Amino acid sequence: MTFDDIRKTALAWPEVEDGTSYGTPALKVRKKLLVRLREDGDSLVMPGVPQDERDMLIERAPTIFYFTDHYRDYPMVLIRLSKAARANVEPLLRRQWRTLASKAALRQCGNL
Repeated sequence: MTFDDIRKTALAWPEVEDGTSYGTPALKVRKKLLVRLREDGDSLVMPGVPQDERDMLIERAPTIFYFTDHYRDYPMVLIRLSKAARANVEPLLRRQWRTLASKAALRQCGNL
């Protein structure tokens, strides 16, 4: 996967827009961070992943999911896009979008 793949998927959803975060490409929902590309150009910073779930993801697929000390105390996981498939990323992306989107956008998209 690439950030462009993520971008193409997410921009089809209501209220998602291009942005930047820490000087890197990002996607936002109502000005809140949906996801961003890390400075290495291959890692996706995925918010909204509780630490226990993050640990499970890392244990299950350590070549795809990881974190650094910087993110240790935050509910997020890092995803190596070059190793990830859509099935690894899209459910987490969709769940984060649902937490940020307005009620009207959620109604508009139904089962998204």
